[in-house]
Amino acid sequence: MAERRQTISFALVAKNEEANLARVLPSIAWADEIILVDSGSSDGTVKLAESFGAKVFHEPWKGYGPQVNSALDKCSMAWSFSLDADEEVTPELAREIQTLLKGEPQYQAYWVPRRNFIFGRSIRHGGFYPDHKLRLFVTGAARCLENTEPHATPKFDGPTGKLHGDMLHYAYPTLNLYIEHMDRYSTASVPLVLRKNKTSRGILAFLWNVTINPTATFFYNYIFRLGFLDGREGLLLHLYHSEYVSWKYAKAWESARRNLTS
Repeated sequence: MAERRQTISFALVAKNEEANLARVLPSIAWADEIILVDSGSSDGTVKLAESFGAKVFHEPWKGYGPQVNSALDKCSMAWSFSLDADEEVTPELAREIQTLLKGEPQYQAYWVPRRNFIFGRSIRHGGFYPDHKLRLFVTGAARCLENTEPHATPKFDGPTGKLHGDMLHYAYPTLNLYIEHMDRYSTASVPLVLRKNKTSRGILAFLWNVTINPTATFFYNYIFRLGFLDGREGLLLHLYHSEYVSWKYAKAWESARRNLTS
């Protein structure tokens, strides 16, 4: 008798991700279903995805959270795994998931450790590993909160488990790409900062948010969380991450001031 197991869908969103998909799709070729929501690729993204049997849907970009939710809504298997186009499932993680689904999983949702590659280096310290993400869950049990851009991630209300196999994240291969993303993410973070009423209206709040907090973030991650052990790449990462913290509060202050004077 053939061994029975629970089925799994992988949900991805993409635009012009041919280079990344050439790495991620072979790592999930064993899946029962691959869902890809494309938002207007002009490269070989769609053709490559279809060559791996993916079900491709074409939708305009709605924001990361809504786009991921749209992909998750299309999953038809018993379990879903939310995967970014610049991530990869290691063979160890794949075997762990397959073993889990052959039995009776204790939980309805699981956290997965993510190993980040930044500037070409695997970052192991400074709070960047293990970078647990909630990615595996019973289909329909978790969704992204759509008002937490740009860091929307699936949320699950209930007890969760943890897997041990790594998911690899090829985040920022170059310094230019990292700075460009942090500039964009800090702008996208402004509505969330404003909703939290952290507008830095007073001079002390401004100094804290724009200078002291970013500086403290750098020393906490680089010194106390051993970020310095990741060499030059770790130094650059934590230095410019602290700049990102400053940028998002400065941009929120500017936006709040503009709203007051308009």
